[in-house]
Amino acid sequence: MRKTNDKSMKEAIEQMLNVYKIKRRFDETAVVSAWPQLVGTSVANRTKELFIRDRKLFLRIESSVIKNELMMMRTQIVDKINEEAKGILVEEIIFL
Repeated sequence: MRKTNDKSMKEAIEQMLNVYKIKRRFDETAVVSAWPQLVGTSVANRTKELFIRDRKLFLRIESSVIKNELMMMRTQIVDKINEEAKGILVEEIIFL
C-alpha cells in the first residue's frame, strides 16, 4: 500500500528533470528519437538532419518533394510534437 506522499517513479523522475532544468532537453531528445513514429519511416529515412533549438525544429530533408509536403504540413507536425511532449516544445519548423 502506497502512502499519500509516495511518488511513482515517473513522477519522481519528472520532478527531478524539472528541478535540474533538463526536462526540455530530455523532451527534445525524445522528439528526435520518435521522429519515425511522428512522420513515418519513409520521411524519417530521408531526414538528414534534425534538431531543436530555441523552440524551433530544424530539418534537412534530402527529397525536395517530401520537403514541400512537410512545408504544407508544418502546423500539423508542430501540433503533433507538442501533443507528444505535453507542452510547447516547438513553435516553428525551419528547413535547412
